Amino acid sequence: MEALVALVTLLEALQAFGVAGGGAAASPAIDFQHLNIQESILNMKIQPSEAMGHRQFSKMDDQEANRKWRLKLIHRDALSAGSCTGYRCRLEERLKRDATRVRSLNHRVTAATSGVRYRVDDFGSDILSGMEEGIGEYLVRIGIGSPPIYQYMVIDSGSDIVWVQCQPCTQCYQQPDPVFDPANSATFTGVDCGSTACIQLEKAGCYNGQCLYEVMYDDGSYTKGTLAMETLTFGRTMVRNVAIGCGNMNHGLFVGASGLLGLGGGSLSFIGQLGGQSGGAFGYCLVSRGSNAHGSLFFGRDGVPVGAVWTSILHNPRAPSLYYVGLVGLIVGGVPVPVAEDVFRLTESWDGGVVIDTGTAVTRLPVRAYEALRDAFIAGTTGLPRASGVSIFDTCYDLSGFEVVLVPTVSFYFSGGPVLTLPARNFLIPVDDVGTFCFAFAPSSSGLSIIGNIQQEGIQVTFDGANGFVGFGPNSC
Repeated sequence: MEALVALVTLLEALQAFGVAGGGAAASPAIDFQHLNIQESILNMKIQPSEAMGHRQFSKMDDQEANRKWRLKLIHRDALSAGSCTGYRCRLEERLKRDATRVRSLNHRVTAATSGVRYRVDDFGSDILSGMEEGIGEYLVRIGIGSPPIYQYMVIDSGSDIVWVQCQPCTQCYQQPDPVFDPANSATFTGVDCGSTACIQLEKAGCYNGQCLYEVMYDDGSYTKGTLAMETLTFGRTMVRNVAIGCGNMNHGLFVGASGLLGLGGGSLSFIGQLGGQSGGAFGYCLVSRGSNAHGSLFFGRDGVPVGAVWTSILHNPRAPSLYYVGLVGLIVGGVPVPVAEDVFRLTESWDGGVVIDTGTAVTRLPVRAYEALRDAFIAGTTGLPRASGVSIFDTCYDLSGFEVVLVPTVSFYFSGGPVLTLPARNFLIPVDDVGTFCFAFAPSSSGLSIIGNIQQEGIQVTFDGANGFVGFGPNSC
């Protein structure tokens, strides 16, 4: 109750709409906002375009090329819709991938807190590292090797290892670019079993003195191969001696990508290997669903926005790759939702907590928190016609007869005071092309909360690992 009283006091003092808590703002708080129904439906009808072929995304103008640490970021649907011919099918496939991702994160944290450990002689058994390439939603194009061979890589803030499909390809899934051949790279160097990089792997093996890696997933997907040091190219910047997995046997739902760029908090992630070169900072802006535009991924302190609102990154030693944040409350229409902040707390036994993740689409909340949030939202939308639930969404509306609707604001309240108010399109999303919209949150099967990429879209998210903060905003990007 004390937390709710403090929150009400804080909300009365806030003057900003959008992201508040770190700087002065001119406009009064707004409890409701507009959602353009017809624009949302039109955007989701966009299909992957042959005119926007995958190689077009690698082209840069002079201004972009000079911004050496900023790269284009695209949603996987911009490259391929797979076997789907409509938005509803693409959404259903996305939610299936999402369910696998959430199971993996929950399993990973559970295994860590239960003390499960893997030995080198266990090589070949399953390991849950949180690296879900097959369900990664956002891709970036980088150069591998010397000369650089450009490949699409899934970005994943929830995993560490950087890996790419490699020749000789004993078993590889289909990808849009030629498979990387280390024999053609002047900078490819194998890693021996006693090296620091090999020792840091969660799961490693050894063959003729060469370090091997293997990762397997709940859905049967996997990547296997050798660990190596290689040069990666970002725009005009070359980063030498990056430890990467060279996958000779790969299988799974890795549509559109050649591998994965791990951006987690561990030592083997790309960020961890950059060290001081990036100032310990990176960030992204995720492109909205159904848009032919692109988002951005940046490294270094030059990309940190002025006026962003910051909250602390929490560290879970049992899951060091994951970025935990101190969520303490939820707000609907400017009114705090009656949920105790203990529901979101990372406990002393490293259970629960709130993870911000690029690979999960839909935000998951513990059942008590989800139901309270949902009920508060329903209470604020009594004038909108309801529709049957769809997939994991139990709160849907028939908005086929509307041009624009007014919906209550939905906000996250973080420890230290910052409040992030989501754009309406980030929590009420179309699920078909006839006007059915659903409240884009879901209950968690465990105490772990996950802030997904749908809720992050269009908001610049910045991780300052050197100082231990994550920032939002200050403006949509």
